[in-house]
Amino acid sequence: MNFLAIIPARYASTRFPGKPLARLGGKPVIQRVYEQVAGVLDDAVVATDDERIRDAVRAFGGRVEMTSPDHRSGTDRCWEAYCKQGREYDVVVNVQGDEPFIHPSQLEAVKRCFDDPATDIATLVKPFTEADGLAALENPNSPKVVLDAQSRAIYFSRSVIPYLRGVPREEWLARHTFYKHIGLYAFRADVLRAVTALPQSPLELAESLEQLRWLENGYKIGVGISEVETIGIDTPEDLEKAERFLQLKMKNEKLGIENSPEFLIFNF
Repeated sequence: MNFLAIIPARYASTRFPGKPLARLGGKPVIQRVYEQVAGVLDDAVVATDDERIRDAVRAFGGRVEMTSPDHRSGTDRCWEAYCKQGREYDVVVNVQGDEPFIHPSQLEAVKRCFDDPATDIATLVKPFTEADGLAALENPNSPKVVLDAQSRAIYFSRSVIPYLRGVPREEWLARHTFYKHIGLYAFRADVLRAVTALPQSPLELAESLEQLRWLENGYKIGVGISEVETIGIDTPEDLEKAERFLQLKMKNEKLGIENSPEFLIFNF
């Protein structure tokens, strides 16, 4: 199978305008993302609606497609960019443009989901740990996922799922493995075409989670389990955190240290 990474990148952002072009370790964030995936998947392309991002990607030698500014989601933008490739791919991987530390092992985990011919779509989860704390588990901005015996998604929710009846809430993390959703998606090419034509569904509107539309329409979502915690960039404060992490990573590499205690805090 061959895999194409498409990286949607918009300039407009309520919390962080121009985020893809913000500098991280001397490079634009979008370049950091591109370089992380280009060596793991068969091909990579940035999908943008902004000429400034297009020019920045071309400047570092990356591939880029201009797409409509009117898309409702990154998934729709991915489909337009895919249609402009001039060749077919088996699987399209939608990589968030604000995840400069996406790890090769995460991409490999998503790829393995397609070893099962029944997989239509694939995504990632990370187990919550007791160290994460109850507040992290209950955070509605961190969707949770429940899996079936074949490691397919049964449901995604902003609520804590499952509910542990008869167990004090403060003991939940010790008594059950809860899964946090990591927003990386991969689609068989024909499935990507089909899901972009689907209308919004009741569960999607209720939870504001696009993936529920796919489940409601019968698509099977395979789930890879990752122990890696990446650093997404939503705000300028997140960029500062990412810069500190990058400097630590570079320092460790220079010293030949792969697994210092500080580094393992990020599970990278």
